[in-house]
Amino acid sequence: MAKKTQRNLAPEVSRRKQGEALTDIQKSSIVALLVRDSEDFIDSMIAPEREQATRYFNGEPLGNEEDGRSQIIMTEVRDVVLAMMPSLLRVFLSTENVVEYAPRRADAVEQAEQSTDYVNYIFYNENDGAQVLYSLFEDGLVRKTGIAKWYVNKIETVSEESYEHLDEEQLAFLENEDGMELIELDQLLQEGFDEVDPQTGEPIMQPATYNAKFKRTAVDKKFVVEALPPEEFLIARNARCEDTAELIGQRKDMLVSDLVAMGYELDEVLLNGDPQPLMDLNQESQARNPALQQRNNLDYTKLDPSMMTVRYYELLVRMDADGDGIAELHKICSIGQDGSYILDDEIVSDVNFAIFCPSPIPHTAIGNSIADQVMDIQRIKTNIVRNTLDSLSQTIHPRLGVVEGQVNLDDAMNTEMGGIIRMRNPGAVVPLAQPFVGQQSLPILAYLDDTRAQRTGISRATQGLDADVLQSTTKAAVTATVSAAEARLEMVARLFADGGMKRMFRGILKMVTQNQDKPRTVRLRGKWVDVNPTGWDADMDVVTNVGLGMGDKNDKIAVLMATAMQQKEILTTLGPTNPLVDLIQFRATLAKILELNGFKDTETYYKAVTPEALQQMQQSMQQNQKPDPAQILAQVEQQKTMADIAINRAKLSLQERDMKLEDDRQRDQMEVDAYLRAFEIQAKYGAQVDMAGIQARMDRQRLLVETAITVADNNANAQETEAPTAPPAGGPM
Repeated sequence: MAKKTQRNLAPEVSRRKQGEALTDIQKSSIVALLVRDSEDFIDSMIAPEREQATRYFNGEPLGNEEDGRSQIIMTEVRDVVLAMMPSLLRVFLSTENVVEYAPRRADAVEQAEQSTDYVNYIFYNENDGAQVLYSLFEDGLVRKTGIAKWYVNKIETVSEESYEHLDEEQLAFLENEDGMELIELDQLLQEGFDEVDPQTGEPIMQPATYNAKFKRTAVDKKFVVEALPPEEFLIARNARCEDTAELIGQRKDMLVSDLVAMGYELDEVLLNGDPQPLMDLNQESQARNPALQQRNNLDYTKLDPSMMTVRYYELLVRMDADGDGIAELHKICSIGQDGSYILDDEIVSDVNFAIFCPSPIPHTAIGNSIADQVMDIQRIKTNIVRNTLDSLSQTIHPRLGVVEGQVNLDDAMNTEMGGIIRMRNPGAVVPLAQPFVGQQSLPILAYLDDTRAQRTGISRATQGLDADVLQSTTKAAVTATVSAAEARLEMVARLFADGGMKRMFRGILKMVTQNQDKPRTVRLRGKWVDVNPTGWDADMDVVTNVGLGMGDKNDKIAVLMATAMQQKEILTTLGPTNPLVDLIQFRATLAKILELNGFKDTETYYKAVTPEALQQMQQSMQQNQKPDPAQILAQVEQQKTMADIAINRAKLSLQERDMKLEDDRQRDQMEVDAYLRAFEIQAKYGAQVDMAGIQARMDRQRLLVETAITVADNNANAQETEAPTAPPAGGPM
């Protein structure tokens, strides 16, 4: 057996001194070494398996076909993948926001909500997120890994603008404007003097005016998220994840014209670029797109060098370029064989790639695919079904035995229905009947189906229950069967969500916060809002909402419906200010029911309730709250009591006045009578009468009456003070 040889991957590299910065040649050598190693790993170990899986998915021949025998291809790989795709897409696309950002500070809640809406808008609306997810999922299920990449695409537009009759101030303003370049200037001649200086009488010179033509260069930034073809992805063979890989990046064929548009010099690209096409001759590319195998060699690059294809690398490499002993993450754009000619080199902080793998291998960046688990079953079933069909064909159309020289061989070989066979003697043609033995293969096919279901979770239970299989089966058994079958599919969805999806959205958030330098007006949740990510926290926690868990959709809807009824009862009984359930939670339950039924835009049916709006509504309800009947009765009783007291006081006051008037009248009468009696006694008997004593007794009697009236007033005031006081209408009891 010949010994396998391996090419020498390490170029000649001179050793540098400690603390010394890398030279450009040394950087190129490191990049070339890492590129060679990663390409050798991908092309020799990973690519053949992915190519084979793609051919199995396409249902291409196995290579062991025989003429005259059945050549049917069983497409187990494609059947399993296409059966998993609708469920996966429903999990990731039925939720209003698949990924949400959770704030790390109490004052960043509103910021997190806006960033969630904005990043989801960028992914799903501006980048056709549904199509991106479809490509990522299919690549992962068939070709081991789906590769997502996000970056900023700067689109430069150039236009010419002409201006007339500009004064010097306006001209200076346009010249200082960003992106404006003066390409033509004409000064207009003054034909006369329109004004005269009133002091000197001399004509005033008019300011000069200009006609100008400017070239405006506008740069628009577009945030791009795309799924890479797996064969374009490079990663170091010892990588465990994206962030710690020595090398991770993309290789692809690019036109010279596109590289020049990116800002590189034409001569530099033509001199150092590798003109050999890479991707069109790649076996993976040809397996995915068979049309590339028949591509004509349209070599017209001698007439138009800008349309020549060169190999381009965009790599993230860890190296200590400055000699401080710490390896930094370098973004290197290069061309040439092994990417040895570096066009651009900058230090970055994050890796803008995410891997979607349905069956990851611990401590390894590239895992297994669903196709890896099904390809052997497809190969076995294909051979069994072919043999079964061959047996059936031989039973229906058996071979014939003929007596040589007694039968017309052309007639015997004619398979036309009802065709005549000419023979010299009866019995010269004898059918060699063979029994059909294909029924013995049916249990084997059923066993292979069970094996496929155990490996992938795809069975009749996940695609619709078979009435014959589950006949007379209890609901609990059916539920257990469906749940067990869906467990494998849910695991794949969870790996996609917490793996590539979470990483991708974390990277998009950082990309937006670092590159959008001005506000932007977009339509979020049906409203036009200004979005300025400058002050956003780029390290917010990422939470995925993919609706996983035990039970099918109908069970979840039933639980949510029961929860909504309980919440409604609590709100009705205890009011919206109860400590158990508020309107925000009730609205969230109703929105989740709509999401599970396939309605993503829940705000079309239920408006979003904010804590501020809830507090304002509660205050308004308290102000407009209807008074309690018992409260109203208490107020009426209080008013009646106060009225009775007022009436009694009025009566008492009237009685007091009458008593006082009557007392004054009687006292005056007594005083008059006393004086008359005194004068009469004095005139009749000549005796002296003590008028002062009489007056003192009358004053003492008046004082007693006034004291009694004062005591009565005090008793009335005390009765009014002790009257019951009811709370005001509309207030708390």
